[in-house]
Amino acid sequence: MSSTQAQALFLALAVVLALARLLGAAARRIGQPAVLGEILSGILIGPTFFHGALAHHLLPPLVLPYLGALAGLGLALFMFLTGFELEHALLRSQGRTAASVALCSTALPFALGALLAVRLLPYHAVHSHLGFILFLGTAMAVTAFPVLARILADRQMMQTPTGGLALASAAASDVLAWLLLALVVVVSGGPAQWRLLLVPAYLALLLGVVRPVLRRVLTAEGVRTRDGRGTPSPGAVAAVLGGLMLSCWATEWMGLHYIFGAFVFGAALPRGDTRSVPDPAHGIADGLRSLGVVFLLPIFFVTAGLNVDLSHLGSRGWWELALILLTAVVGKGLGAFVGARARRLPLRQAGVLAVLMNARGLTELVILSVGLQLGMLDRPLYSLMVLMAVVTTFMTGPVLWLLHPDTRVEQDRLEVAPPGQGALAEHQPTGAAPVA
Repeated sequence: MSSTQAQALFLALAVVLALARLLGAAARRIGQPAVLGEILSGILIGPTFFHGALAHHLLPPLVLPYLGALAGLGLALFMFLTGFELEHALLRSQGRTAASVALCSTALPFALGALLAVRLLPYHAVHSHLGFILFLGTAMAVTAFPVLARILADRQMMQTPTGGLALASAAASDVLAWLLLALVVVVSGGPAQWRLLLVPAYLALLLGVVRPVLRRVLTAEGVRTRDGRGTPSPGAVAAVLGGLMLSCWATEWMGLHYIFGAFVFGAALPRGDTRSVPDPAHGIADGLRSLGVVFLLPIFFVTAGLNVDLSHLGSRGWWELALILLTAVVGKGLGAFVGARARRLPLRQAGVLAVLMNARGLTELVILSVGLQLGMLDRPLYSLMVLMAVVTTFMTGPVLWLLHPDTRVEQDRLEVAPPGQGALAEHQPTGAAPVA
């Protein structure tokens, strides 16, 4: 990296963080997840306004590859923290209901998205007609698992039965979506996806071999105690980070996205009882939280927004956006509602799940970026789909408030860790000021 590139990169990082924090805070002020402000910050400095002049000066092309690498790392760290904080017992107890919600909330929007693709096909130049139909169906079937986790944390629903069910359903739904995306890659002429057959073997290896080894490593390395708090040893941190990187590599190599490697590794990471002795796993999560969520993850949202161009949105564009929004909201919401009612959930809880499953933000942006790279989307349709992701995520908070106005949400909350101990509860280290 030359001196000119280094200067441009450091300035770009400062700009990205400032914009993300400013608009993220504005979003939180109106009761929205901070990710909406972070995505909008990228759109605002992108080609939509002033023909991209702001982005050209603030984020010059020579630093974009470096920003992309940092964005990917931030996404991996956040998914690791999300998996680490899942309540396993709660998910196991709600497995069948989560499967029903996930299946219905994937199948119906996929079918409606495929029909919409047939309608839009004459107006967009795509690499493969069949691939385009499959891809748009897949994009409609997505729920933003990380964004959903942030919404649940903001509303103190992370450890409630409804929140746990929503997380489990979203995770299962997104796994189905990634498998569908793998099919799209095959149709588009991408690399063979036989490696997907190795996914069950990898999960068995992770739980049967890697998890016990990590438990021994963390126990052997232990923690250093200072001022009553445990600080993980460098060896423990290196073991977890090395395993995380290998897990991301493995799932990316097998044809799934690396965020699932990060998520399953976080879910498999052994953790101890923090009430008796300092736990290395929780200490490592605390240390990674600020780096991943506060510093690196906003870079992903901003860089994704840079690819959105709404400057040429004409009458046909507004008509297409209306169809896209109708398909997305009806398909995902109705599918989740039917799946929940099929398991005899109360009407109110089924409605809450339907609203939560409609949040698409982060995962939708990842899939849309893949579609853009594969030639399954042209730039105008990519921009409309990003706008759909923003609108459906924005809708989640107000509609959820109408269905669930009590900020305490549920009276049957499970026993959880003290405030600030969860990796997703406030997205901050213990004792720090709110950051997101």
